[in-house]
Amino acid sequence: MNLITEIMPSLINGLQTTLGLFFIIVVVTIPLGFLVACVRVYAPKWITWIIQVYIYVMRGTPLLLQLMIVFFGLPLVGITFDRFAAAVFTFIINYTAYYAEIFRGGILSVPNGQFEAIKVLGIGRVRGFIKIIIPQVMRVVLPSVGNEVISLVKDTSLIYILGLGELLRAGQIAANTYASLVPYAAVGIIYLIITGLVTLALNAIEKKSNY
Repeated sequence: MNLITEIMPSLINGLQTTLGLFFIIVVVTIPLGFLVACVRVYAPKWITWIIQVYIYVMRGTPLLLQLMIVFFGLPLVGITFDRFAAAVFTFIINYTAYYAEIFRGGILSVPNGQFEAIKVLGIGRVRGFIKIIIPQVMRVVLPSVGNEVISLVKDTSLIYILGLGELLRAGQIAANTYASLVPYAAVGIIYLIITGLVTLALNAIEKKSNY
């Protein structure tokens, strides 16, 4: 208990970085991923091809490698980020690609008859898409989106490569300092608590959308 008391301030500091990155990425990438999915489904073919290449690169290369390229590689061509900004930018372009594919699957799962009915009833394309299509898409994609959100909680630990003091790095430093596995156990418990809270929130959202 004395060791936990000593290491808790550093773990809390690391947790703040982890949660800050997590919330920024969730708030930005989910709507951005939906927008990219809509563009891929409805845009001209040449734009769709560009998006396909982007998604292929993001999903086909490790996130850790992308972090290293953004922070260490882009300065070679004159583009420089600070550590946290590099992490935010990399996570946004990576997770947007994953969400785009999830939402694309949700959009394509809606029967064409729904779109034809909107047109026949004179509801309006934009209004019908917002009021009728989007709720159905959200209901279909919620489980997959939830899995990605939970994965994001754990993926935030990868920013250690940029030298940021996130939760796992704080635990690693404490473990090396005190030659003990207790900090790792504490970090694991904190991650379980975070993912548990996220899971409860996602389950509540899923129940509300179950109509």
